[in-house]
Amino acid sequence: MTPHSGEVTLDYLWMLRPKAQLSSVLEITPQWLEARGIKGLLLDLDNTLVPYKFKGEPPEELIAWVKSLEAAGIRVFLVSNARRKRLKAWSAKLGVEGIGLAGKPWFGIRKGLKQLGLPPSQVAMVGDQVFTDVLGGNLAGAYTILVTPISQNELDYTRLVRRLERLILKL
Repeated sequence: MTPHSGEVTLDYLWMLRPKAQLSSVLEITPQWLEARGIKGLLLDLDNTLVPYKFKGEPPEELIAWVKSLEAAGIRVFLVSNARRKRLKAWSAKLGVEGIGLAGKPWFGIRKGLKQLGLPPSQVAMVGDQVFTDVLGGNLAGAYTILVTPISQNELDYTRLVRRLERLILKL
């Protein structure tokens, strides 16, 4: 059957499948990245690094993690669909540059790759959502890492999308 004959095909699911699934960004070590040839990280913000809408100070272990990556020569850049003001505040707190209202999955990841100055094959996109972080990273040719969301506090829309994500990850 041809794709236009009504046949359901799963050929495109690779775009929605992460290369790795981890519980937390803190599991990503310089050694883990080196073993995969990764020299740069594009990091989502909300529910990847900090809870959605969280305004406090970053946990010490998160700051130490970022510093350990940078000390190992790993380039780090934030790519978030959060408002620019929020992203700018977190960039300052973490000491990492980034872009807000990034337009993931398409534009933000391309902008992030340009900022890192590395080929996509040497970059990992890390995030908590399949349809933004994983899809965008895979389409850009980056290594994709899906992490468990930090918090259940999210938009109603996101909760709905997560149900669909769980179904897709089971296929």
